Parts: sequence; structure tokens; C-alpha cells
Amino acid sequence: MKLKNVAILVAVLVVLDQALKIWIKTHLCIDEAIEIFPWFQLRFVENNGAAFGMQIANMGGFDWGKLLLSLFRMVMIVLLGYYIYYLSRKRKEMPKGVFVGLAMIFAGALGNLLDSLFYGLIFTQSTPLSVATFGEGYGSFLMGKVVDMFYFPLFQWDNVPGWLSFLVDHNNYFFGAIFNLADSYICVAAAYLLLFQWRSFED
Repeated sequence: MKLKNVAILVAVLVVLDQALKIWIKTHLCIDEAIEIFPWFQLRFVENNGAAFGMQIANMGGFDWGKLLLSLFRMVMIVLLGYYIYYLSRKRKEMPKGVFVGLAMIFAGALGNLLDSLFYGLIFTQSTPLSVATFGEGYGSFLMGKVVDMFYFPLFQWDNVPGWLSFLVDHNNYFFGAIFNLADSYICVAAAYLLLFQWRSFED
């Protein structure tokens, strides 16, 4: 698969991710929801950068965890970009599915990184009572919050085993995590590569 095609796929995926996040952020207050189906909502939450709405603890009054995660994500994006380039130059041609999967992971990581890099600079603060607008930023470079919106309260699960508590929310609804398109790209692509393309990496 040509690098040009990989770049186009990454660009399309990132634009879709960012377009949805910006629409959500500029139209909904924090924790406001649009019910699509009883088991699927667009519910606006923000987090400090971890996947599926998980929070990162502050340390010493400064969000070092957020900063380190942003820097780590930047390093991984550079390494993954180089790896895609390396595979494209190998004599043994890799299946197109490998490049599609890696492009999805790259786009997912880049999509969430863009939130961290710029959202704190270009958006006002989102609150439970006010919708964010473009304007004076609420944070600094690398310290923006990641926008999540996909929520699937499929059913209530009482007496949840402790080791599965991360799968439910405070109302014991399964699936409790709230995530975004970028998270979806990464999870779907990782599962696809592990299940169907693992033989391509044997060398």
C-alpha cells in the first residue's frame, strides 16, 4: 500500500474525529446527552487524556500525569509513523490490511493528541451550565482535555464483581465507559491486527 494512500486514510479519519469532537464541545454542556437509542447516547465528558474517559491524578498541584501522557503520545506517534514508513520500504510487501490497521492506530493517537495540544488554547471552559466557544483558552499547550461522547448504557448490572467494576458507571450501567472516535480506531485496529494479521509480523 502506498504511503500516499496511508496518509489520505489518516487525514480522513482525523478530520472525522475532530469534526465530531468540535461539534460536541460547541453544542453540549458537560454531561449533557443526546439519546439516539435507549442503549446509545452522545454524552459529553472530558478527561485529561487517558482512554475511555479514565482520569489521571494530579501530582503536587500540577498535572504531571497529563503532561507525561501527552509527551508519551507524541513519541509513540513518531515511532509508529517511522514503522509504517519502514514497512512500506520492505522488499516483502505487507498486506494492505496491515497498513489500514496501523493507519487507524496512528489516526487515533493523533486525534487524541490534537485535543491535548490545542483545545486548551482555542476553547473556553466547558461546564455543566455553559457550552464552550472559540476564544480565550482554558489551559496551556499540551494541557487540553480530550473530548469523549460515545456512551452505551446497554443494561444495568447489579452485584458487579470488583474486578469488572471498570465496565460499569456509577449507576451500574454496562458498558459504563465513555469514549470517542479516536479510541474506537485504536481498539478496532488493534483487535483486527492481533486476530487476522499477526502472521504478517512473524519476521
